[in-house]
Amino acid sequence: MTETVVIDGSMGEGGGQILRTAVALAAIAGKKLKIINIRAKRNPPGLRPQHLTAVRAVAILSRGRLKGDKVGSMTLEFEPGTIKGGVYRFDVGTAGSIPLVLQALLPVAAYADGPVRVTVTGGTDVAKAPTIDYVREVLLSLLAMVGYTVRIEVRRRGHYPRGGGVVVAEIPSPPQGFKGRDFLYAGELRLVKIRSHAVRLPRHVAERQAKSAAHLVERELRVKPEVELETYPPGRDPHLGPGSGVLVWAIFDETVMGGDSIGERGKPAERVGMEAARSLLEDVKTGAALDRHASDMMPLYLALAGGPYKLRGARLTSHAATLLELLKLILDGFDYKILEGALERPFLVELYSKGV
Repeated sequence: MTETVVIDGSMGEGGGQILRTAVALAAIAGKKLKIINIRAKRNPPGLRPQHLTAVRAVAILSRGRLKGDKVGSMTLEFEPGTIKGGVYRFDVGTAGSIPLVLQALLPVAAYADGPVRVTVTGGTDVAKAPTIDYVREVLLSLLAMVGYTVRIEVRRRGHYPRGGGVVVAEIPSPPQGFKGRDFLYAGELRLVKIRSHAVRLPRHVAERQAKSAAHLVERELRVKPEVELETYPPGRDPHLGPGSGVLVWAIFDETVMGGDSIGERGKPAERVGMEAARSLLEDVKTGAALDRHASDMMPLYLALAGGPYKLRGARLTSHAATLLELLKLILDGFDYKILEGALERPFLVELYSKGV
């Protein structure tokens, strides 16, 4: 292993996604990596604790070596080894996002030499990150469509600022790669589901969140959603809390799409439910196969599978655009072409790749 890929961490949206994704891709591709100008556009710049957890987790899983892995560092070097199965535990600290750590770990774990079981402690439902319900109901469903089986158990939810959530992810049979496919059309709508949770809060918070989400879904899609309330009686609530959130997801013939939202102090429960439903409905109306969140997650898996494959997404976010450029820099033979759409608009992209 002699080649070193140098990545400018200020490229594109310039956030932690570049760091997590670059280290994960380098571990899979077996390439040395150097990232400079880490989070240069953020205040404060440099590595933060939750980013360190993600890159250290990838390094441990791949028996790799890190240099510069400390809070505030603007440069990080990574040399991967062999991706190994086993039992792992990682603590993000306080309410750092568990789903963002899993975003880095899941692609890598697919190439392990045996079963992987990972326990992560931190935040399950926090701002500026997918919720754990989105990961387990939408992302895992999409991964199953490309041949990747992952099981996730939420043992305890964690919200800002106290965190304390516990999630266990299991990959019983790492596939050693992915089965590529096009994601172009959703197909016929089969079912819409809503999961509304409230911890260390009255039950009516979860009920009001679900009711407002269901009202929008019924009005716009003309279907009655299945509703699941997750609440806990006083004295028997294991969470640190308080916190709440909603996931609304739609199951189609060819895909699964979702929208989520979390509660905040002073934010009415009705607004939480409406935000989640509105996000899903806006994306469904574009005619895309992937919602705005999956649009910046699934290109990585399709690139690793080989190609060419086409993907129709509800929104070309800055995260998605940055990911596509990052894939070009790290994966040999990868390229892409935007066939339709533009930044922050629905889009159609064709991915070309040799796979890994």
